[in-house]
Amino acid sequence: MLKINEIFYSIQGESTFVGHPTVFVRTTACNLRCTYCDTKYSYHEGDMMASEAILLKIQSFGTPYVCITGGEPLLQSEVFSLMKSLCDQNFHVSLETSGSKSIKDVDPRVKIILDVKTPDSGAANSFVFENIADSNTSTEYKFVICSEKDFDWSEQFCRQHDLFKKFTILYSPSYGQVSERWLAEKILEKKSSARLQLQLHKYIWLPETRGV
Repeated sequence: MLKINEIFYSIQGESTFVGHPTVFVRTTACNLRCTYCDTKYSYHEGDMMASEAILLKIQSFGTPYVCITGGEPLLQSEVFSLMKSLCDQNFHVSLETSGSKSIKDVDPRVKIILDVKTPDSGAANSFVFENIADSNTSTEYKFVICSEKDFDWSEQFCRQHDLFKKFTILYSPSYGQVSERWLAEKILEKKSSARLQLQLHKYIWLPETRGV
């Protein structure tokens, strides 16, 4: 059983899966309290669901793309077997995780997006550094940039851990805090190897099938 906040169908707004019609499975609970969090309702709200019921709900939407998100999905141990079952059924599975929990038991077929928390998030010391060694070639690192301080910190973090040469690095402007143009210009000015990522879902509106 997993505590699920919501299951809904929408357009993927982030990662290299951006633009694909996707089923989002949002789990309940998070161990962090980021300053810019836009899903505070997932901290506590949700209902217990059996993995079989979750799979049936996902299958009903008819898309091969599934994103496991939260909250923090890795707080619930049964999420690992759910992701494995989805991969076994040939779904393209992505996992949005803060990097504050170990990813070593995540099925290697899952595309992991590690959302490394910057200083302005209020959770910059939460990252589990063993996750770098447990990453694979499909792992993507995401940094939400709230300020110039965040940008410089992210650049230093990536260089210190040699991430630019090994992984896809995504920089997203914190919506409403810094402009997309500012971040684009900063990437060019600093000759960063990061990839600019806009949170597409913040710029479009689609009717969503929500609820479980």
